[in-house]
Parts: sequence; C-alpha cells; structure tokens
Amino acid sequence: MRGKRFKMDDKIRLITNDRMAKSEKNNIDLNNFSSTAELTAHPGFQSSISIISKGKEDKPYNPFEHRMVEHPNTTIGSIVHLLKACLGSGILAMPAAFKNAGLVTGSIGTLLAGFICTHTVHILVKTSQEVCVDAKKPSMSFAETCEAAFTYGPKGVRKWGHFVKNVVDYSMVLAYISVLCVYVVFIGSSFKETLDAYMPDSELSIQTYCALTLVPLVLLCQIRNLKYLVPFSAIANVLIFVVFAITLYYVFVDLPPLKEREMVAEVTQWPLFLSTVVFAMEGIGVVMPVENEMAKPQQFLGCPGVLNISMVIVISLYGIVGFFGYVQFGDQVKGSVTLNLPQDELMAQSAKILMAFVIYLSYALQFYVPMEWITRMLKKRESDRYENVIQISIRIVIVTISVAVAAAFPNLELVISFVGAIFFSTLGLLIPAVVDTVYHWDKDLGKYNYVLWKNTMIGIISLVALVSGAYVSILGMVEEFGHQELEGSHSNVTSL
Repeated sequence: MRGKRFKMDDKIRLITNDRMAKSEKNNIDLNNFSSTAELTAHPGFQSSISIISKGKEDKPYNPFEHRMVEHPNTTIGSIVHLLKACLGSGILAMPAAFKNAGLVTGSIGTLLAGFICTHTVHILVKTSQEVCVDAKKPSMSFAETCEAAFTYGPKGVRKWGHFVKNVVDYSMVLAYISVLCVYVVFIGSSFKETLDAYMPDSELSIQTYCALTLVPLVLLCQIRNLKYLVPFSAIANVLIFVVFAITLYYVFVDLPPLKEREMVAEVTQWPLFLSTVVFAMEGIGVVMPVENEMAKPQQFLGCPGVLNISMVIVISLYGIVGFFGYVQFGDQVKGSVTLNLPQDELMAQSAKILMAFVIYLSYALQFYVPMEWITRMLKKRESDRYENVIQISIRIVIVTISVAVAAAFPNLELVISFVGAIFFSTLGLLIPAVVDTVYHWDKDLGKYNYVLWKNTMIGIISLVALVSGAYVSILGMVEEFGHQELEGSHSNVTSL
C-alpha cells in the first residue's frame, strides 16, 4: 500500500508541476510579450517567440481582411451606385457642351475627359488602399486618404496632412450641399413647367414648388445606409434610361444631316466644353464611400472592375446624348436638352416629370456625402446619448437649408455652376493628382518620372476647367443682374 501511495504521490506531484509550468509559461506570454528586456532572461523561450513575431511582421497588412462593414454592398449594388452618381442632370447638358466643341472635337473630348476622370478616381482609390496598409487601417474616406498621403509622404509635407484633410472635408461638404440646392431647383422647375402647360391658370410660383419638396426629401434622407439606397438608385437608373429613350426618340426624329453642324468649334469655346463635361461626369465624393462599403472591395479596381464597367457605360451615354442632341437642335440647344422637347406632347412632358423624380431619388445619394463627414464628427463625442435624435435633426436641417436657399434663389444655377466648377474640377482632378504625386514622390514615380508629368498635365487641365467655368458663370451672373436692373427700371417708369 505504501508503494502504491508513493506512486500516487509521484503522479500527483508530476501533474502539479506540469500545471505550474504551464501556468508560468502562460504568465510569461501575457506579461512579457511586449517586453524585450524580460524576454532576454529566457533565451530559449525568446527564440521561439521572436521567430513567430518576425513571421507576423513580414506578412503585409491587408485592409480588406480587417473591414467590418455592417451593411456591405454587393458588386452589382456598387455599380448601380456609381452609375447613379455620374448619371444625373449633367448628361442632359451634353448637347450644349457639344455646341461649344463641335461634333468631332466633342466626341474626342468626351472620350478623353471620361478617361481622365476615370483615371483620377483610379489613382485616388489605389492611393487610399496603399496608405491603408501603411496606417494599418481597414478603410479611409476621401479626406482621410489625402491626409494619410501627406503624412506618409516626404518629410517636408507631413505637417500639412491635417490642413489638407480639412480643406477637402469642407470643400466636399460645400460642393455637395450646393448640388442639393441645384437638385431642388431642378425638381421645382420641372414640375412648374409641366403643370403650367396643363393648368395655365395656376398661380403657384417656383418657390412654392420648391417648398413642396421639403417633406418628401426629409423622409428620403432619413435612410442612413448605402445598402438601403440601392433600390432607390436602381429605380432611378431605370427611370433615367426611360427619360433617355424618350429624349433620344425626339432627337432622332427627322435628324438633320451632319454637314449642317460644326465639326470643330472655335478653340476659345473648348474650355466651356471641358468645364461642362468635368462638372457633369464627376462623382468623386461618392467613390470612397462606395468602395469602403463593398463586400469585395478588391473588385472595385482592375479589369473589368466596378469602376471600369460603370465609366464605360457613363462615357457611352454621355457621347450619344451629346452628339445626336447637338445634331438635332444645333445652336438652339438649351442647357438641358429636355427643354428642347415639344411642350404640347404628353410623352415629352412625361420625360420632364420622370427626370424630376430621378433627381429626387438621386438627392439621397448626394446627401450621403456631407453626412458621411458629419457622422465622423459626431463619433468624436464622448457620449452616444441622443445620437439618434441628433442624426434626425441634422438631416432635417440640411434638407431645409437646401430647400430654403433654392426657394429664395430660383435662378441658383449660375451661382451653383460657379461653385460646382471650382469644387469639382479641384476635388475630382487636381487633388487626386496632387495626392498621388506626393505619396509616390520618394517611393516610385515611374520610368522617367512619368507619374509626375502625367499628374502635372491633369493639374493643368483641372485649372483650365476651373478658370473657364468660373469665368462663364460670372459673366452669366453679371448679365442676369444687368437684365434684372433693366426690367426693374422699366417697371418703375411704367408705374409712373
């Protein structure tokens, strides 16, 4: 019995020692994992840890593996969002753009402008994915990407990162709130022109029509996730194709011969074409939110990829509408080709109403851009108390501001085209080129520094679009102001 007891005691002692050894090993792992000084006291143990740690450090950080998106978008949903962001009221201005370029110049210019806009989006997203690896962050917004590109760029520009981020943030918010105002004016004007044709005795002003959009827009903008906006974008995309079909029907009826139109317009008019196309095509503010919320973000770039598929469709539609719209209406083409459609035909009027509904559905997607920045600001609060109430209130306030500004200035298009030309040529072309150059300055600018030369050309093009767009807008505002002054003095003389 004593022999068995000794054997039993030995087993208990061995089990106890083994457990103590394991416990001590675990304590070493927990307490000394980050301490190099204490790990050196255990040479054998340090060797195994250092090998494992080195292996982990050699594996590059993959931001896609660390993204935790609550409501991820599918690849198809992302294409739908990009199409809706780029296919707006701007496409209806393409015939007027072709008027300033000519058929040949306009066709080539549309392809080049589309390629440049696609490329700037590509380099922005690519840079964002690269700086996410450097910063070890799963995703970044447009402004965060710009800040990180400077922060992880050459030493001389690192201190400017936060300043650049603020500039991009505020520019983006102002640009898209301006777009929202234009959308309200477009909706109100479309309904007024259509209903006035069938109710000539109606005395409702355009301000009233703008005010009537308030409640529907407030309700639509309470949707907070891009995933839930996919059905609205899909409906809008279907309707906009219906509008295009109706518009093209009238465009192709009794189409005049091409020789009656200018092939190449005067060079002095080309900047007007460029600023119109860039303003119409750019959806730079929606790009990063769409890419960040994709279920498979690696499918955004590449061939075919979400970006390339979307932009091929966009460029094709812009070219077709612009080319044949100018062929049909010539120098008489208006800012929106729908305004050239017959006013006494039901199908033509329905196109105008459907386009107003498309813009209404697009409002929420454009609204997402400034709200994305505001939401980031709200996350800095120490408490989440009343967050839902604050979110609802802010959304109501922004919509109300856009409706109020549109109602107060129903001819807002000239002011917004001035702001839009400045912000979209800067945000869509200049900033991506600068960010790409800064980030790769001391890394790799390619053979013969082709990245630097390429981005310099993009910067020059953006400045031309900026100056020309601002110049035309200012001229238009001056002319309109003079016209209003003349009408006011004429009415005063009549009353006397």
